[in-house]
Amino acid sequence: MSEPALIEAAKARVDQAWQRCREVYPALPPPKVWFDLKGASAGQAHLGRGGLRFNPVLLSENRAAFFDQVIPHEMAHWLVFHLQDGPRLKPHGREWQAVMRDLFGLSPDVTHRFDIKRAQRAPYRYACACREHAFTAKRHALACGGRHYRCRQCAQTLVYSGCETPENPV
Repeated sequence: MSEPALIEAAKARVDQAWQRCREVYPALPPPKVWFDLKGASAGQAHLGRGGLRFNPVLLSENRAAFFDQVIPHEMAHWLVFHLQDGPRLKPHGREWQAVMRDLFGLSPDVTHRFDIKRAQRAPYRYACACREHAFTAKRHALACGGRHYRCRQCAQTLVYSGCETPENPV
């Protein structure tokens, strides 16, 4: 499936999930849909912009999981936000969990387990005793500002070992 066809199929799945939500909340407005999300997040209910954002790289690499899990997950946020007191409710609280289970018939999983290497550029390399770690520009800036990070495996403090460049891929 081409990228434009995949985007159209994802939009159709969003519309299908929205129609399902309208069965229990007929006044639910349709969300706008963008495919401009970057990094490790697969999707985001962006309530300030009035819609749902999706990561096109993760969509392309995880099509079935996106259609089965990510789109309903974000639509559940969209529905809960529009309920009475919605903005005050916890993002993954009981109401959201109930929508996931009772309306979509899904387990209310909060995070995905997608491989994010292509979606999240992390060219800054740090090392410990057991392996090398890849940092994003934001995490690298925090480390340069004095923040310390430890390896979860060996508990050593991570030390900067260089930046990945096109000529020097790590």
